[in-house]
Amino acid sequence: MFSKIWTTKSTKSCSEQISRLKEAIQSADAVVIGAGAGLSTSAGFVYTGERFEKYFSDFEEKYGFHDMYSGGFYPYKTPEEYWAYWSRYIYVNRYMDAPKPVYRELLELVKDRDYFIITTNVDHCFPKAGFDKKRLFYTQGDYGLFQCSEPCCEETFGNEAVIRQMMEQQTDMRIAAELLPVCPHCGKPLTMNLRSDNKFVEDEGWHLAAERYENFLRTRKNQKILFLELGVGYNTPGIVKFSFWRMTEGNPKATYACVNLGEASAPTKIRERSICIDADIGEVLEQL
Repeated sequence: MFSKIWTTKSTKSCSEQISRLKEAIQSADAVVIGAGAGLSTSAGFVYTGERFEKYFSDFEEKYGFHDMYSGGFYPYKTPEEYWAYWSRYIYVNRYMDAPKPVYRELLELVKDRDYFIITTNVDHCFPKAGFDKKRLFYTQGDYGLFQCSEPCCEETFGNEAVIRQMMEQQTDMRIAAELLPVCPHCGKPLTMNLRSDNKFVEDEGWHLAAERYENFLRTRKNQKILFLELGVGYNTPGIVKFSFWRMTEGNPKATYACVNLGEASAPTKIRERSICIDADIGEVLEQL
């Protein structure tokens, strides 16, 4: 339904829109944050250029790809090579801190508010910045979790220890065969707990987070809510963007705000209650 709704980018100055957003945050009874890849990009989690060269120049020389994303789809000949790449990828993008303090600045902005966060990001930046885990719903998985590739069970497995081992012990972009992760129940290979097909495992933690999010929305549905969308694109718009539009339209007290460099827009039906800022998220948070 939303694909047929015209959207309008903001033509007002960023400073005016930022002032409106600041007032909306301060006056809201509750803030629902929807975060996408653009938020982590603003925090410095980029997959090309200097950061790719710093951590993957050896893979680039051997395999010929030029960014982390392409490396994830490279047809490695052996699982030892595959996990040499992915262990480094997971370590860099899950267990290292983001280069810029964007997430911590966001926390400072909302820590005293009644907030909840739904995100399609899988890099764990919110907990690392100090956000309350009980106010987070990671819909698409977590780089820090493995699941059975079958899957034989609705269970996930923390991977930090083995990822660090793979990082420390790989030689010539290969890991030792004994480090290959296998399911403790059926012996099949483990894989990342990332939603890419119908085999994605929604474990107990996922369902508890989903329930907390639903309860948050249900118990505040008639309040003055700010739906704050940060860096959400159109890869999976139904999870955050379209649901925020729908909930804003259904609640006359609600305000929709979108901060996204190059993609800040809102449906005409909620235009008068929308704040669209076409700018870098980190720069906007600094001004707030």
